[in-house]
Amino acid sequence: MKVDENFRCGLVAVVGRPNVGKSSLINALLGQKVTIVSDKPQTTRNRIRCIYSDDSVQIVFIDTPGIHLPLHRLGEFMVETARRTLDEVDLVCYVVEATDRRIRPEDERILAFLEATKRPVLLVVNKVDRLKNREDFRQAAELYQARFRAIQILPLSATSGTNLPLLLSRITEALPEGPPLYPDERIMDHPEIFLAAEIIREKILLLTREEVPHSVAVEVEAFQTPEEYPERDVAYIRAVINVERPGQKGIIIGKGGAMLRKIGTLARAGLEEMLQEKVFLELFVKVREDWRKSEKDLKRFGYRP
Repeated sequence: MKVDENFRCGLVAVVGRPNVGKSSLINALLGQKVTIVSDKPQTTRNRIRCIYSDDSVQIVFIDTPGIHLPLHRLGEFMVETARRTLDEVDLVCYVVEATDRRIRPEDERILAFLEATKRPVLLVVNKVDRLKNREDFRQAAELYQARFRAIQILPLSATSGTNLPLLLSRITEALPEGPPLYPDERIMDHPEIFLAAEIIREKILLLTREEVPHSVAVEVEAFQTPEEYPERDVAYIRAVINVERPGQKGIIIGKGGAMLRKIGTLARAGLEEMLQEKVFLELFVKVREDWRKSEKDLKRFGYRP
């Protein structure tokens, strides 16, 4: 990477309640998919570093789990992960929706976290494309501005791309001067095997409803690519879909295995897009009762240090 003498680099936490578009925003800023998205709350469970680089700046976005009111140990882990991130960054991007007209309980908790941090906060009002009059975003902005002091308020749409270059510019201005933390070809801090499990989980989120998506943990048992295993013509991935109840296993498998095949078809397409090569995917389903309440299982699935 060619580095300017005034090069800037820093960590930026992207926080907000579930489903406000944090992951979609990061994917849009980086111009490629580095974190999964769905219409289900609490899609993001881990803290993921996603890296934007050009000749003048490296921005390390930290995609955090949506801050919510937890009901089990997994939820507690997710909220604590997001809270701790605020103390480790140079800037916080607090993402809200342009249609917000009241402060929800989840946002009350976020505002309490923001009051406790010394970090500068940029208020990002997302989804302005959903407004008939985009100037109406000011109603949402004023709602939050009355509760904390943002260094700037930016209306944008991750979906349509509105004001994304302006957001990058404002973030760059707020970061300290310093050398890059990662090579410029690096786009995330997790290995491909992690993203493979996330892609499979994303397709389950897309195809299932009610409690099933939240009860799923995907564990990749084998991840072999032709680069590492020259005897293979295609990549081989074997993964286990863990659920909490026998009934959930039945839903994931479906009648005659129809749902599992559908999940496999969509997941394989996503994996092939990620790896840029053919993938042979094997999926299995197991019941691991109440894994979201188990410290041992949370650690097994990467939700505990």
